[in-house]
Amino acid sequence: MEFQDGDIVEMRLWEVPKTEDKPHGYKYSLVYIRHGKRLIGYDNSEGKGDHRHYGEHEEGYTFTTVRELIKDFLKDVNEYKKGG
Repeated sequence: MEFQDGDIVEMRLWEVPKTEDKPHGYKYSLVYIRHGKRLIGYDNSEGKGDHRHYGEHEEGYTFTTVRELIKDFLKDVNEYKKGG
């Protein structure tokens, strides 16, 4: 999705076999980009588990459901757009 101001939101989600690294059975990457730079990202890249990026800050994220994941991500994007 591209906003009128040129900002981009990209959401990718794959169903994968449940593993220790992905106990919920999903691999995902949700990212908010402005001027080619990731400002917000939620992902569970190999070996890192569920986490989110907000600017340069990275912290753990507690995955509950796909719906909540998307809701949390879009909430962060909307809050950033209001103040960023």
